[in-house]
Amino acid sequence: MTEQSAWVRITQEDPGHSAAYVQRFRDLAARGFDLAGEARLVDAMLSRGSRVLDAGCGPGRTGGWLARAGHVVVGVDVDPVLIAAAEEDHPGPRWLVGDLAELDLPARGIPEPFDVVVSAGNVVAFLAPSTRVAVLQRLRAHVAPDGRAVIGFGAGRGYAFDEFRDDARAAGWAEDLLLSTWDLRPFTPESDFLVAVLRPA
Repeated sequence: MTEQSAWVRITQEDPGHSAAYVQRFRDLAARGFDLAGEARLVDAMLSRGSRVLDAGCGPGRTGGWLARAGHVVVGVDVDPVLIAAAEEDHPGPRWLVGDLAELDLPARGIPEPFDVVVSAGNVVAFLAPSTRVAVLQRLRAHVAPDGRAVIGFGAGRGYAFDEFRDDARAAGWAEDLLLSTWDLRPFTPESDFLVAVLRPA
């Protein structure tokens, strides 16, 4: 049986957590906060009409922006409350409830590979440790041979950057670029955030 992620445990302990998370980002958007930095970076990597997998899509902030920019987006998240919010706030993409450790989109009628897999919002830091390599392997299985993944998360969340990089290599990824922010600042040993641009090894 797949080990539960930290996000699932949090929502079981606090049933209102997901709704509060959705509302927080709706409030930030209403106040004019720039919530599209991750999406802009991904968009810059793509030709118009590319296929994007938003892995751990949450309420659809990144995938929704990319869909409006003209890309074909599929978003997957383990939390049905977040998927419902994505469907409401960002119609257009295909939003699916699913565990990334068991991701098999061809079995759900989506056989085409993706040009980019994006995982923003500290998604990988919420993964159960026993599923980390499996998730990275599942993402690798869904990307086109010349596709890439863009994965971002912060330090101090129980998943060391070096450990993540080792896991990514074990899962069949090679590093194209390491950044410390979504606005293209270089990654250094002192960085407290990592945005890893990966390609199939």
